[in-house]
Amino acid sequence: MRVFVTGATGFIGSAVVPELLHAGHQVLGLARSDAGAQALRAMGAEVLRGDLDDLDGLRKGAAESDGVVHAAFNHDFSKFAENSAADKRAIEVIGSVLEGSDRPLVVTAGIFPTSGRPTTEDDAPPSGHGGTPRLSEQTALALVERGVRASVVRLSQIHDRDRHGLVSYLMAIAREKGISAYVGTGLNRWPAAHRLDAAPVYRLALERGTAGARYQVVGEEGVPLRDIAEAIGRGFKIPVVALSAEEAPGHFGWLAFFAGMDAPASSLLTQQRLGWRPVQPAGMRDDLDHASAFAV
Repeated sequence: MRVFVTGATGFIGSAVVPELLHAGHQVLGLARSDAGAQALRAMGAEVLRGDLDDLDGLRKGAAESDGVVHAAFNHDFSKFAENSAADKRAIEVIGSVLEGSDRPLVVTAGIFPTSGRPTTEDDAPPSGHGGTPRLSEQTALALVERGVRASVVRLSQIHDRDRHGLVSYLMAIAREKGISAYVGTGLNRWPAAHRLDAAPVYRLALERGTAGARYQVVGEEGVPLRDIAEAIGRGFKIPVVALSAEEAPGHFGWLAFFAGMDAPASSLLTQQRLGWRPVQPAGMRDDLDHASAFAV
C-alpha cells in the first residue's frame, strides 16, 4: 500500500519509513526542510513538503494514500499545550479524509501509569492523559465512531545510543547541574523499548490492526529510575544524588512529575494480537552505557 507518514524524518518516523519500504510498501513522507526531503528520497520514499500546521498538505497526503502513520509531534515542552492542540487538529484533519474508506490510520500516543500493576493495552487512558494536554489517543479513538479505521501505538521510552526518550532530558539536566538525580528510593520504573523494535509495531498495526485497538511498544516492563540516574552519573562522571519529592521540582522542572512516576507497562497483548516480538539485544541500560552523548 502507499502510506503517508507524518514525522517521517523524526526519531521514530525515520525507523518506520525503511521498515515500510522493506516490507514492500510505498511511502509518502512529510518533510519540513530540504535536508529532510533529501533524506527521505535517499531512503526511497516520495516527499510531501509541509508540517503539522499545513492542514491542506495533510489532507493531500491522506487523500493520495492507502493508509496513514501519524508519528509527528513537536517536543518543545515550553509550548506543550499549543503543540498538543496542533497534534489534535492534524489527527482530526487526516481522519476527515479517511472517514468511511476503511483505510487505516495509526496514531502515536504515550503510555500512562496504572496504579499497582503494569499498564496493558486494554487500559483506557485517564481523562486528559493524567492531566497533560496531549490527547492523541482520545482523538484517534473518537474517529472510530465516525467510520475511521484508527488504531493507536503507545510508546514507552524509546531509545538507541543517540536518543533515549525522556531520559535524554534527564541527561541534559544532569549535564547542566553537575549531578544525576532520582527521587526518593529511585525504584519507580519507566518502561522502555529499542527504536528498531518500535518500527515493526507501526507496520503491523497498519497491516493487521483493528479499529479502536491500542498497541504498546514495550521491550522492558520497567527500568528503575535509580539505574538510569546511575548510568547517567557514570557517563558524565558526576555524583548521583537522591532527592526528596519536595526537592524534585526545583531540580527537574517540568520533568519532576515524570521523574517520580512509577509506570511499568506490558506488551503481552500487542505481541499476541500482532505477532510482534521485541528482538533488539540492547536494553535501556546498555544503550545508556554506550550513549553517544557521553563521548562529547
